[in-house]
Amino acid sequence: MRIGVFVCQCGTNIAATVNTGEVAEAAMAMRNVAHAESIQYSCSEPGQKAIINAVHRHGLTRVVMAACSPRMHETTFRRTVNQAGMNPFMLEMVNIREHCSWIHSDMEEATLKAIDLVRKGVARVRDQAPLHPDTVPVTMGALVIGGGVAGIQAALDMADAGIPVTLVERESTIGGNMARLDKTFPTLDCSSCILTPRMVEAKQHENIRLMVNSEVEQVRGYIGNFEVDVRRKATCVNEEKCTGCMICEQKCPGKAPDEFNVDVGESKAISVPFPQAVPLVAKLRKEHCRLFIKGKCSVCQKVCPADAIDYEQEDEVLTEKFGAIIVATGYDTFDWKAAYPEYGGGHYPDVITSLQYERMLSASGPTGGHVKRPSDGEEPKNIVFISCVGSRDPSIGRPLCCSVGCMYTAKQAILTKEHIPDSRSYVFYMDIRASGKGYDEFTRRAQEEFGAVYLRGRVGKIYPRGGRLVVMGVDTLAGEQVEVEADLVVLATGLSGAGGADELARKLNISYDRYGFLSEGHPKLRPVETNTGGIYLAGACQAPRDIPDSVAQASAAAAKAAGLLSRGELETSPMVAEVDWMRCTGCFKCRDVCPYGAIEEEGLRDGRTVARVIPSLCQGCGVCNVACPPSVISLKGFTDNQLIAEVVELLR
Repeated sequence: MRIGVFVCQCGTNIAATVNTGEVAEAAMAMRNVAHAESIQYSCSEPGQKAIINAVHRHGLTRVVMAACSPRMHETTFRRTVNQAGMNPFMLEMVNIREHCSWIHSDMEEATLKAIDLVRKGVARVRDQAPLHPDTVPVTMGALVIGGGVAGIQAALDMADAGIPVTLVERESTIGGNMARLDKTFPTLDCSSCILTPRMVEAKQHENIRLMVNSEVEQVRGYIGNFEVDVRRKATCVNEEKCTGCMICEQKCPGKAPDEFNVDVGESKAISVPFPQAVPLVAKLRKEHCRLFIKGKCSVCQKVCPADAIDYEQEDEVLTEKFGAIIVATGYDTFDWKAAYPEYGGGHYPDVITSLQYERMLSASGPTGGHVKRPSDGEEPKNIVFISCVGSRDPSIGRPLCCSVGCMYTAKQAILTKEHIPDSRSYVFYMDIRASGKGYDEFTRRAQEEFGAVYLRGRVGKIYPRGGRLVVMGVDTLAGEQVEVEADLVVLATGLSGAGGADELARKLNISYDRYGFLSEGHPKLRPVETNTGGIYLAGACQAPRDIPDSVAQASAAAAKAAGLLSRGELETSPMVAEVDWMRCTGCFKCRDVCPYGAIEEEGLRDGRTVARVIPSLCQGCGVCNVACPPSVISLKGFTDNQLIAEVVELLR
């Protein structure tokens, strides 16, 4: 056994805090180490050539790379040792950057720690055995979760490439939040004019299967071979028969909140969300229907000319197989009421959110494009916009920037002047963040051409006085407190992950943050991938972002998914669990905890039933290894002997 240790300087990322030469010298004294050296940039082409040459020159059979995170470069160095003629899994990565140099300032202590980490890696690689990957076929088909602009773009890109796509949307129409917008910044294009053709194209595309009123219930399998249960919720309307004539909505006596219009006005118990909905099909909400509440009504069934109403309709669970999954669940706006009692906490009807104001501005909205005060229906003259409500505010635990608030506030100030020429808009802001193409010019246009008054400072309180609202704030540029009387106050609320995104993330076995946004595999090298292979992110499900960025990311995710599906078959990791069937007691606790369904029962000739790992399903997570009471399950590449050897080295 001849082990080679290579210590990367990583420029000054590691060498500034760790004496890499001293680490290499200490490694030479470790058992079975035949060669050790410090390399300036081991991931560079010269660095990799140096490793290959050292393997040949010293007859190395195992390699320890003391460098950065294995998440970033383990595959890089596996390819390197493979080119040198070694089994690629005879490599051990030791992280002395994130785990050592970046978190220490004392060079002596950091160097000693790096030596300990290398010693641990050498102990582990001594017991490493050659592993050999297998191949599995890839299911040709993709699942897109979320039918907003990002989901639609991703579905269309893949469908145009000849890939069968299933687009799942939990609402009764695709379009997402973009369908709620009146116009888009910075060009002030009609949002519906841009989006509706894409919605129709997605509905009519031969390679896209559209499933609305549907949610993902369970996900099994692994990259290239996912098995997904999708629940199609009963809407009491036959989608194939409904013509979207809206007669049922017109005749329905049952009132209901208007969810699409963000509770600006009322809707009916059975309704179509908006005139351009795709598919144009009504949905009955049982919780507001008189028939299901009181047992009497059925007006919609009586008046429906297409006989599309079916009160007996039930939920249906469909199981489908996919090779790749793209998550495009979008965002929700921050619920500001409990967090900001100083703004009225939802008790003042004339304090509304920017999304509610958007529906007022829209010609297809409940007010027909006429801006009205909710309290009395009068046209407001003084409108105050308050930025960063629920964003960039550490006092309520939300320091993140919503990314789009500055821009949509400027847009709404411009549109307000167009709708109400004699109006005056005031904008309380912290900083203007307008970094996109044409964005800064757009915010200046709101001020210079449309007369919006920008006041830099936070608002401390809103209170009623004489039939109007008084907005108390501060102008930090003028260095004085200000009070503005307003007929209407519009809150530019921050963004959070879509409701239920955390639950979906758990089903998909991917990570998410405290704001409900889903986490990417690597912020720079894998911005649209997740830590679970074959699952990709698109749009504002990952972080607050505008429409152009969402569309660009959707196309990137589609390209990644298409690249995966084009392979035909995938090489699987050999680092999977295996059962010592001679000692297995058949308790099957391993099967109960396995998130991938990779463990099955197997009958033996002696009459016993034991656990067996299906290698193609196993993802090497190690959960079964921990759960096994008699400890008869081991993980290739992470055996108990290897882990114990590491601990023993650290305790010496």
